[in-house]
Amino acid sequence: MASLFGHGLVGFTLSKIVDSKNNKLLLFLAIGSAILPDIDVIAFNFGIPYGHPLGHRGFTHSIVFAILWAVIIALLLRKQKKSIVFPVIFLSTISHGILDALTTGGKGIGFFIPFSDERFFFPLKVIKVSPIGVSKFFSEWGMRVILSELKYIAIPCILVLLFLRFKRKNNEH
Repeated sequence: MASLFGHGLVGFTLSKIVDSKNNKLLLFLAIGSAILPDIDVIAFNFGIPYGHPLGHRGFTHSIVFAILWAVIIALLLRKQKKSIVFPVIFLSTISHGILDALTTGGKGIGFFIPFSDERFFFPLKVIKVSPIGVSKFFSEWGMRVILSELKYIAIPCILVLLFLRFKRKNNEH
């Protein structure tokens, strides 16, 4: 998996792309939704193996989960501007599996669970897989993860955010 920092940054960026009004609640929910799929690591505590549909990188990393989560949030925030809530939450949530499918480790992503238990990676696996657990993250392995996320997540997100800022500033004048 990419780290929660990488996932959160993508959620932040997606929120800024879609929501020009900077709704703080939507921003918070986008960041949280980009991190949420890793809630599946608790499955290990219940004896659910990694490769099980409810295991790590299973259902919570699927397209169906992203749709269901986005629908729930859109319904809860129906008084907000509905037209942007669903896409921001859906894109933030599905971005998690997309990033994980670009990592160098694990058993793949269950994008199509519950319709298929098959797991997938993208052909380009460039993001160093993050260790599970805080203590392992603060190690040489964790540093390699941070460096790969800077290159493949942070720099592209920063470039997009700078472009948006420049574009919006020019539109004001």
